[in-house]
Amino acid sequence: MTSTSASTSLRNQHVVLLGGTSGIGLATARAALAAGASVTVVSSSTQRVAEAVAGLGDRAEGRTVDLNHESAVRALFEQVGPFDHLVYSAGDSLRTGALVDMPLEEWNRVVEVNLTGVFLASREAARIMVAGGSPGTIVMVSSVHEQIPWPTFAHYCATKGGLKLFAQTIARELAPKGIRVVSVAPGAIETPINRDVLADPEQKQAVLDEIPLGRWGQVPDVAQAIAWVASEQASYVTGTTLFVDGGMTLYPKFV
Repeated sequence: MTSTSASTSLRNQHVVLLGGTSGIGLATARAALAAGASVTVVSSSTQRVAEAVAGLGDRAEGRTVDLNHESAVRALFEQVGPFDHLVYSAGDSLRTGALVDMPLEEWNRVVEVNLTGVFLASREAARIMVAGGSPGTIVMVSSVHEQIPWPTFAHYCATKGGLKLFAQTIARELAPKGIRVVSVAPGAIETPINRDVLADPEQKQAVLDEIPLGRWGQVPDVAQAIAWVASEQASYVTGTTLFVDGGMTLYPKFV
């Protein structure tokens, strides 16, 4: 293994980033570019893709794809050309609800994006990597809620718990092919999805009290971890989850 500086750890490599138009995904695109990669940003929104790519520079391109449609995902990977890394950061904005009040369509919507989408993308990426005999990485953005229960978010927790074992299982399958699969699990991060909590001083402090490091995370904290996991610097890391949570998963009531 050769030593590589962080600024060149992804030089001349191609990252396909699903869900890279805001928050952690967009920050990951920036981190990958800073590490020397080229990036294809993928989202279901043409406008968001165009806005993201416009701010990323000439080593970034955009694609608009419905990640829940098998034929569309297959076509995406046929069109993007050779790539080295898949990062699945797509996620659905959540509507909370107790189990007894949760409609089936809400459950299905979260499962489609958080599990079915990652299955389709991982399968197509793996097919190409295996057929080409090329090593690479599949990085999945999970959550501390693959481990921590979260009342009124049963659908979200179910998908993240499922994602954990999906990632570990395909990591076992793909390791002999030189393909690494790693999950990165953010904790409480200052992103738009948490805007309501961040706007309420009491709720914000209640979350802060559960973080041993004593601060909310920032999107670069997660993005830089993802870029590292994809790089050769993490070449001996597979089949595990890297928690980027300030120690939240160590909080006594969660252990």
